[in-house]
Amino acid sequence: MAYARYAIYYTPPPGPLAEFGAAWLGWDPRRGAAVPHPPTMGLPLPVARLSEQPRKYGFHGTLKPPFRLADGTREEDLRGALAEFAADHSPVWLDALKLARIGKFLALVPEGEQAGLADLAARIVTEFDGFRAPPGEAELARRRQASLSPAQEALLERWGYPYVMDEFRFHLTLTGPLPPEDADSVRLALDPITAPLLPVPFIVDELTLLGEAEDGCFHEIERFALTG
Repeated sequence: MAYARYAIYYTPPPGPLAEFGAAWLGWDPRRGAAVPHPPTMGLPLPVARLSEQPRKYGFHGTLKPPFRLADGTREEDLRGALAEFAADHSPVWLDALKLARIGKFLALVPEGEQAGLADLAARIVTEFDGFRAPPGEAELARRRQASLSPAQEALLERWGYPYVMDEFRFHLTLTGPLPPEDADSVRLALDPITAPLLPVPFIVDELTLLGEAEDGCFHEIERFALTG
């Protein structure tokens, strides 16, 4: 299958959390298939509306944001480099995950010390930058619509994405932007559903390579265990 863009994400292993994320978003990258939304009650909007913006990416935490392959690089080269990287790096342990608001949207975020995870993400951004084609002007303009800070603008220019390095905040997105009152309502409805699914501790022990296919959605290509 040909892919327009690639990304390196954390995606939960098969199990209850992964199944919830796929159903909530309506897309399962591992199977490459749409999934029926759950019949969740007490929401201000239908699940399909709430999860529309993040749906095509699947349930994930970004480590290397989506990028087009640079000229002269191939998917097999990327896969080989990622296999070598994973073999040289150890899993990252965090205290837990929790449901929280980040700006205008809801996501699962880690609890506890996160320096190890931030370091892993920075290494991935840096070491795989040779595979990234520079973003076009349209993509840059779209990113700048978010009113970037000077630091974020500098990161966009250097790494093609404004939320890496010091601006990195790991999260598994559940919704698009919501008004505060709707975000509170959704959080109250989701808390009892997600709480039993959240791992304690939360361990990032695999990296997932995904590709954006012709359907506009990201599909799982291969998972790589961190075994260093």
